[in-house]
Amino acid sequence: FAEMLSNPKLVLVQGTMNVVMKQNVTLSCLSQPGSPPVRYTLFKHNQQVSALNRSDLTPALFTLTISSDSDVGEYKCKAEYNNSSGGKYSNSLNFTLIEPISKPVLSSPTSQAKKGQNVTLSCFSENGSLPITYLFFKGKQNIPPQKTMHKREAAVIFLFIDSLSDFGTYKCKASNSFPNITKYSNGFNFTLAEERSHSQPLIISLGLILSLLIIGFALAIPFFIIPLYKASE
Repeated sequence: FAEMLSNPKLVLVQGTMNVVMKQNVTLSCLSQPGSPPVRYTLFKHNQQVSALNRSDLTPALFTLTISSDSDVGEYKCKAEYNNSSGGKYSNSLNFTLIEPISKPVLSSPTSQAKKGQNVTLSCFSENGSLPITYLFFKGKQNIPPQKTMHKREAAVIFLFIDSLSDFGTYKCKASNSFPNITKYSNGFNFTLAEERSHSQPLIISLGLILSLLIIGFALAIPFFIIPLYKASE
């Protein structure tokens, strides 16, 4: 007499749910109670991956190699007796592929600044699994707070250039869930913008007025000065 199968339990016995490329993971599937022999089938998104028969009460072990994006996602297993209809399905396990971070790029809309000016800095890593955490530095001192981005977009900070000491070298670093990898950006320096003297616009205006007067006088000679001179002869 075959005991009625229960829903099998799918368990990760080797590896992690956050996987890296070329990583091996092992899944265990077992239905208790149940009378052997039992056929266990592993599915990924409702597509059969592998099947094993068990003639005793030991679990079916499925070893997978994560070699591409298509190997991650939701897995389930099914337990059934041979030559029987139906079967019972397990809980699901969902693997996530994590990718190491790429070197971030630190940039700003402007490379020149002057005292009393607000500026922005952007830090962005083109590759790496989300979320990505960014932290900005000036020299060796970090600039809080760190920013965690859940979308593929740059982290931005706003700075106020208050003194010449604010013109040092800025950097940022990026990290994600990939273990033991942190990447630092290029260095970025603002240069001091030359401030125009307040007297320069006045000098330019006076020069322009003088030029117009000279041109006006030259144009007036044929029409006013020469006739007046002839009339006086």
